[in-house]
Amino acid sequence: MADPMRIRAQAAGDKTTVRILMAHEMETGQRKDAAGKTIPAWFIQEVTASLNGKTVLTADWGPAVSKNPFMQFTLKGAKAGDKIAVTWKDNRGDTRTDEATVS
Repeated sequence: MADPMRIRAQAAGDKTTVRILMAHEMETGQRKDAAGKTIPAWFIQEVTASLNGKTVLTADWGPAVSKNPFMQFTLKGAKAGDKIAVTWKDNRGDTRTDEATVS
């Protein structure tokens, strides 16, 4: 299983900014190793974020996203103490879910 995501969610007025740093290799499938063999593709395909169990964001990604991707978005309606959960799924079927509390 991958390392935990680093999630920060900060409310300011009626808007909340969510910042996420995901630990993932994000291989495109086009690079070669030292022996000249192609490194198999391995990348995040889907990211979902939810606020107190209700989906607020869904993103479909591909192999062009950088290693250890950073993502930021803003949402309305969150307040201090609410829970933000972020889940990713990669092309190998691995998933990771982490949660943070809005501050």
